[in-house]
Amino acid sequence: MSQKPSIPRGTRDFSPREMLRRNYIFDVIRRNFSLFGYLPLETPAMENLSTLLGKYGEEGDRLLFRILNSGNFLADTPSSALSSADSAALSQLICEKGLRYDLTVPFARYVVQHRDEITFPFRRYQIQPVWRADKPQKGRYREFFQCDADVIGSDSLLNEFELVRIIDRIFSELNIRAIIKVNNRKILAGIAEMAGAGERITDITVAIDKLDKIGQEGVRQELVQRGIAPEVIARLEPVISLSGPAASKLDELKRVLSSSDRGRKGVSEMEELFGYLAMEPSQSEVELDLSLARGLNYYTGAIIEVKAADVAIGSICGGGRYDDLTGIFGLPGVSGVGVSFGADRIYDVMLQLDLFPEQTGSATEALVINFGTEEVPELIKIISSLREAGIASELYPDPARLKKQFSYADARKIPMVIIAGSNEIAARQVTVKNMKTGEQTTVSLSALPSYLKEGRNS
Repeated sequence: MSQKPSIPRGTRDFSPREMLRRNYIFDVIRRNFSLFGYLPLETPAMENLSTLLGKYGEEGDRLLFRILNSGNFLADTPSSALSSADSAALSQLICEKGLRYDLTVPFARYVVQHRDEITFPFRRYQIQPVWRADKPQKGRYREFFQCDADVIGSDSLLNEFELVRIIDRIFSELNIRAIIKVNNRKILAGIAEMAGAGERITDITVAIDKLDKIGQEGVRQELVQRGIAPEVIARLEPVISLSGPAASKLDELKRVLSSSDRGRKGVSEMEELFGYLAMEPSQSEVELDLSLARGLNYYTGAIIEVKAADVAIGSICGGGRYDDLTGIFGLPGVSGVGVSFGADRIYDVMLQLDLFPEQTGSATEALVINFGTEEVPELIKIISSLREAGIASELYPDPARLKKQFSYADARKIPMVIIAGSNEIAARQVTVKNMKTGEQTTVSLSALPSYLKEGRNS
């Protein structure tokens, strides 16, 4: 027997039912992005490796999927490179392109490449797949969708405020109880300086960013392993573990970071942001989390991460401020800020909590029963009138037994079935069966579209 086909680990097929649910998530996100004035954009699945490398830190470079050059790419490769068993060095010789790791770096590349065509500040949203050569596990895939919103060409913290509002609106609409965590890279830099290890900011932030996963003792051990001195760790811990509302944390930080220019600037920015948030309170919980660092190297100001309060699945949204991401592509001094929604994790959260609306189970709103050849001309007229009215509908293609046609509607989660046999057609009326309640109603042909629309909204 032939082997059953399969797909690569960390990737998935999506059934029609799953796609309807995924599209529900995408539609909610897209609608809210548009509501705040963001414009759609798409970039290629592959980028030049020169665009991607060095933008995500050492771990990010390691997780990039590289694409082999086309043609006989080994012909000009030195034999010493082939026999060295150094895959990283060899890949530089035989790979010029890679699959995108996220949507932010390609966006920065786009902005620089098309700078003369763009009106700044430029707001864009992008909903596309990205790829990471990560170890597949629950909530972590090698191919997954990101839904990004970024504004570039403005330093205003009103942008951060509006991104938090977008996050709050989207998760409220999806009925996900979200915790929005906020911090500032300048505060983290100030804390490192205060502790006497300003030059070790990367090692410190990578370690403390794992506080939720490995706990305080785990972070302490990782800092030790990274060569951070015990006295530095002793100064870091009481600051990172500050508790209470944002205002009290910021007051304490002003005192602790009084000697750090960057630290004071970060505190000032967070005071401004939380001031805006107080003017329009969120339904979601928003907290200042001083352990939040996010691993990507390009963040320079505010950083944001969102967790689902009722499911342990990791971050479902994140982002932050990057002051000079475009500088690496030749356009320095252009500040931007953005967030990225993890659609796949959001799907998993909604599935686990049973949050999908019932109507996302089927795109079809009404099934017209097929009684046979004689009735088909009238049935075609009926279904045409429904589609003209914007009602998604199907005519069952075969004059099968009624039980089979009703079973089809039930399996497909089609909410309404239209019964129009010869007697109904002669009387210019149909019988509508509600598949959820079992109720049957006689409706005139002329009133059928409006009746189904009313049922849709009830």
